[in-house]
Amino acid sequence: MTISVAERAELRTAVGELLADKCTEADVRRVMESDEGFDRELWRQLAEQGVLGMLVDDDHGGLGFGAQELEAVAEETGAALLPAPFISSAVLTVALINAAGTAEDKQRLLPSLADGTAIGTVALTGKSGTWTADGVDVRAAEDGTLTGSAHYVTWGQVADVVLVVARTGDGIGVFEVATDGAGFERAAVTVFDPTVRLSTYTFTNTPARRLGTAGWDAVQQALDYAVIALAGEQAGGTRRIFDITIDYLKTRFQFGRAIGSFQALKHMAADLLLEVESATSAAQNAAARFAAADDTDTDAEARDGAVALAGFACAEAYVKTTLAAVQMHGGIGFTWEHPCHLYVRRARSGLQLFGDSGLHRERYLISKGA
Repeated sequence: MTISVAERAELRTAVGELLADKCTEADVRRVMESDEGFDRELWRQLAEQGVLGMLVDDDHGGLGFGAQELEAVAEETGAALLPAPFISSAVLTVALINAAGTAEDKQRLLPSLADGTAIGTVALTGKSGTWTADGVDVRAAEDGTLTGSAHYVTWGQVADVVLVVARTGDGIGVFEVATDGAGFERAAVTVFDPTVRLSTYTFTNTPARRLGTAGWDAVQQALDYAVIALAGEQAGGTRRIFDITIDYLKTRFQFGRAIGSFQALKHMAADLLLEVESATSAAQNAAARFAAADDTDTDAEARDGAVALAGFACAEAYVKTTLAAVQMHGGIGFTWEHPCHLYVRRARSGLQLFGDSGLHRERYLISKGA
């Protein structure tokens, strides 16, 4: 489903207003210390707005939107530091079901993900955390049982719908595992950023049901959606912490002058503005290329290159901007009570999620024929 630029802006505004009211800094700090790590009431409200069903077609209770709408909304969730399984459930899980599932799989799984009554996750990469086919450690036996482990499973402790990427005799397959399945264990891991929860899954002859016959191509497509959403969040977070810093430079006075008038800080701010605009352009271009690409090799290469570029450019811009923001805030910026630290932690956690800069750079070069 295609919507106009104006309608996309209205969607983004509506989400931004909800998060401005229900996902303040105080809310983020409160929720990230809770057992589940997210606010189920806010999750319900996001579902009512259609945010959780953006990638679900209308036949299954969703909106049927694409990458551009996803990226626009992600800029708002990133700016607000939304602590919730948005990318895990509404993006990665839904996209993988869309790409790999049969009609029956979609009818059975997508409606509850769209309305927020179920939360999904994908157990994909092994301990190496490469987010590639070579990094998959779980293996599927001929009888369909799974053995092995998956690491860095996003929001794995609260997931109701568990998809597992596993090696089979004919390549990579996608499987569904019941949360109470025999031999399935999940353990929460200590995280640097408490707004993004991670788990480790272990499977020991665990019964599983394969979704369709799709292989790694379907997984890569789902990962591309996740990278676009993450890039959008990173672009939104970069802009928000930049705005917070600029406001501080305007209102903090030393020696009778606003510190923003000091030339050294002006130069730093100008450099950071380039990071903000570059990250935003990279994220939005990736979404646009992904939405426009057809089945031709040329368009596929352009799409892959744009997604890869966003994958490393947005992550690195976010880290650079947040670390500079801490410095520019002076002593107050180093305190845990200041929001700078929340953004630093989100930025650093995103550096490795769904692939590090090295992986994305390599894919970018391949898309250029290098």
